[in-house]
Amino acid sequence: MSAVKGLGELERTVMEVLWAREDAGLAAATARDVSRALAGDRDLAHTTVMTVLDRLAKKDFLQRERDGRAWRYRPVESREGYVAELMLGALNETGDRDAALAHFVKSVSRDEIDVIRQALADLTSRTPGKEPPA
Repeated sequence: MSAVKGLGELERTVMEVLWAREDAGLAAATARDVSRALAGDRDLAHTTVMTVLDRLAKKDFLQRERDGRAWRYRPVESREGYVAELMLGALNETGDRDAALAHFVKSVSRDEIDVIRQALADLTSRTPGKEPPA
């Protein structure tokens, strides 16, 4: 995704279905698959689901491919990738990135600090001789 784009409530719900399918190792979903997955929680017309999927594809959140007469949809980014884009977008909105990052780090748990340390260690070990991005 080139720029951070927000998702509406229904779009997020549809994306959650598609991310869950991806996490479960399932194939790309048709509109019918998504409608069935949402049937227990929401009373949506099938055409509404089709419209939301089409909009998400046009916003570059989904890739779609023809399967006979139907389209199959899969997320372009993982859930984690999308959340990271949101976080970077929020960081770009601040006037002082360093201060925002410092404040963020002060607010995370010890376990999350360990995750951040490990991610930084992994990053620096992949690019020998280079410092992580500022």
